[in-house]
Amino acid sequence: MAKRRNSTYRPGDCSGDWVKFRANRRQELVIGGYMPASNTFDSIIVGYYEGRNFFYAARIRAGFIPASRSAVFSQFHGLATESCPFVNLPERGKGHWGEGLTADEMKKCRWLRPELIADIEFLEWTAENRLRHPKFVGLRDDLEAAQVVREG
Repeated sequence: MAKRRNSTYRPGDCSGDWVKFRANRRQELVIGGYMPASNTFDSIIVGYYEGRNFFYAARIRAGFIPASRSAVFSQFHGLATESCPFVNLPERGKGHWGEGLTADEMKKCRWLRPELIADIEFLEWTAENRLRHPKFVGLRDDLEAAQVVREG
């Protein structure tokens, strides 16, 4: 929350003297798959490592423009695999915030060897270790995928 120094709170008054700010967090996560669309993809499926295990964290649609979507999709070439790389999928339900990935939804997924690292912005981690309101920022090439662990 931010306010003008000399202002006082007046219930119901939308003067702009008090402004609500959203403080996003940011972390790198590994791309383990995607949901296909007509020419590229609808969303990417990302996760993190705990030891040798690769855990699902989110399906991300936000943050892409056509140029970045095409650029990211071109990086998928040669990474396709038949099996799901995530140890915690499928999930029984969608979860409280709708972030789950069920067995029926997984039938539509295309899996990738977890090698590409994405920079992700998000609001918070949920109690189920899922990202809330995730947004793609860009790709990273300065880390190894196995170095990507859950922060916070």
